Parts: sequence; structure tokens; C-alpha cells
Amino acid sequence: MVFVPAQPTPPATGERTLPVSFAGDQYAVTVYIPAGAQPTLPLPAIVNLHGSQSTGSAQLRYSDMKKAADINSFLVLAPSAAIPAASGFAWNVPGVGTPPPGARDDIAFLDRVITTATTSLCLDPARIYGAGYSGGGRMMSAYACRRANRVAAIAAVAGLRAGRPDPASCAPARPVPVITFHGRQDATNPYAGGGSRYWVYSTPAAQRRWAWLNGCTSGPRTTTISTHVTRTTYTACRDGADVVLHTVADGGHTWPGTPIDNGNGTVTTEINANALMWQFFQRFTSGSAG
Repeated sequence: MVFVPAQPTPPATGERTLPVSFAGDQYAVTVYIPAGAQPTLPLPAIVNLHGSQSTGSAQLRYSDMKKAADINSFLVLAPSAAIPAASGFAWNVPGVGTPPPGARDDIAFLDRVITTATTSLCLDPARIYGAGYSGGGRMMSAYACRRANRVAAIAAVAGLRAGRPDPASCAPARPVPVITFHGRQDATNPYAGGGSRYWVYSTPAAQRRWAWLNGCTSGPRTTTISTHVTRTTYTACRDGADVVLHTVADGGHTWPGTPIDNGNGTVTTEINANALMWQFFQRFTSGSAG
């Protein structure tokens, strides 16, 4: 008889939920495990936060991130906020308005999501990245300000912020690499600033603030990369933590490259946010860059 050693059981790939206990409640966090994941090979992960009035599972679909996860072998964590908003939920972003009584502390909640996923799934804690759309972009910006050592880099789509309302309110423990995408025709979070009280300053101002926080000494440098898209970069930053903005001249309040039209303006197909953010993320691990 030939002895054949037992093989590790492959993890259950595809979309599932991960139970996360926090402050006496349990939350079902949407998780996507890419095809081909191995039980003993730690994967990088992207925490992908939905916009206001949405949910984690809806954000996974809207961002079309499953496809990118399969191609690039990363895991996606897509938690839901807890403040009821229309048919979904809104994040309790620090410094934004007055949260309802008893509102969940979403900075601490995201801490728990990452900790639970790291202990329950085969993740590489040095390669956990943050992303978010609209209100989720504002939430991830705030999380990076307060928990810079937990995310190696962040990406915000139509929602980058850098403190409320000035850089002094954002004091990350280390430089945070940032990539962001924003349409000039965004009527929800206007590119030029203004709009709702939680928005106020422009997207380029938010980029400049992160460049200042990261100690960047070169830039801004703007290049045209397609008919309607320019890329503005700040470089020579501490620990290589560059700050990159993709401006979409005809873009609405939308996620570049998604096949889903959310009714909030033009969706550009000239770039793909998932591909570009992953290309950017791969340069960084927590506590080191470049």
C-alpha cells in the first residue's frame, strides 16, 4: 500500500459572511475569498467600505471587486455600517455631524473586523489595505488618520478627506500612502468643494493635506493618462508614501470601471479603479513603503 499524506482542506472560496462580535452585538460581515486560495498561504486583504444608504454586500457588487480579487489573489472584507439611512446604512464618521444616541463606534468596529478576520481567516496582517466609496471613502480616510498602523495604504473613490476640518485633526502615527479617484461632475461630493456640511473643502485640497501629512517634497505633478483622465501625484514622501489623485473630467459620483450604473452620473471606462488601486497597494506593507 502506498501512503498518501493528507492534503489540507482548501478554504471555502467565494462570497460568505464572517460573524464579528462587537460591543455586545454580532454583525455578519460580507467576505469574498478568491478562487484558488490556499489554506496555508496568507493573503492580502482589502477592507472595502460602502457609501451612505448602502451595505457591504451591495458594495462588493457595485465595486466589481470580486473579479479583481480572483485575478490578483486578495481577500475582500465588506462590512456594513450601522446607522439606518434609506434602504441601507451610514458610517459614524468622527467629526461629521451629531451621531444618533448609542451609535456604534465605527473606528473601534473596524478594528474588530480586521482583528477577527486576521485570526479567523488566513490573512497577512502586514498587507491589509483600505478602500471606500463616498461615505465609505470618508470613513476610511478617518480610519487611516487614527489607525495608520492597521492599513498599509488606502484608496478613496469619490470620498477622500484628511481631517475635520484641518490637518491638525488628522494625525496618523505614520505616513499613509493614498490613491484616490474623483469625477469633476460629482454632484454629491463636489470635486471643487462645497455641498453638504460634511464635505466643504475640495478633493485637491484633501490630496494636498495628505501630501503635507506624509511629508511629500515633490509635486504636484499632473499628467494626462487618457481622454478624460489626469493623474496628479505628490512624491518624495516619507517612507515612499505617495499621494495620487485620478481626476475624471466627465465622471460623476461613480466608481471608475464598474459595469453598474448607479444613476449618479457618468461611469468612466477609461480607467479601472480596482486595477489601479491594487497596482498601487502592492508597493506597500504596514509600517514600510516604497
